[in-house]
Amino acid sequence: MDEASLLRLHLLRAMYLLIVVGLGLVLWPGIIHHTKPWGLMQGAVNCMLAAFSLLSLLGLRYPLQMLPVLLWELLWKTIWLLIVALPAWSSGQMDADTAEMLPTILVGMLIPFVIPWRHVFTHYLRKPAERWRAGEGGPTAQLR
Repeated sequence: MDEASLLRLHLLRAMYLLIVVGLGLVLWPGIIHHTKPWGLMQGAVNCMLAAFSLLSLLGLRYPLQMLPVLLWELLWKTIWLLIVALPAWSSGQMDADTAEMLPTILVGMLIPFVIPWRHVFTHYLRKPAERWRAGEGGPTAQLR
């Protein structure tokens, strides 16, 4: 059986809770009480983070079903570290904004330690894909 252990489920829930509480303290007061319009990027980032925090609330109840949300968070933060922060740091040209963002990005590097990788491998890499066309068979083909 490839189900995650109860400990792993609790670790996932702790990660979702960290996200919910962190964004609840940092992001949501600015969303609820913002008085001036946001610029394009600030608005997009704040709205994506708000959606992420709400989906993380679902992760408290359904930690395995919401794994794609954590995988997305891990991937974008890893990509940012590799193509933004690392080149800036290694060339000695890290600006204040990048340096300021770095601690919040590094917190995301806790995610690989709570993800049940066997579950990810079984359910996202080895499991057969869902059908692409009508009439390919399977139990849902009868529901047409």
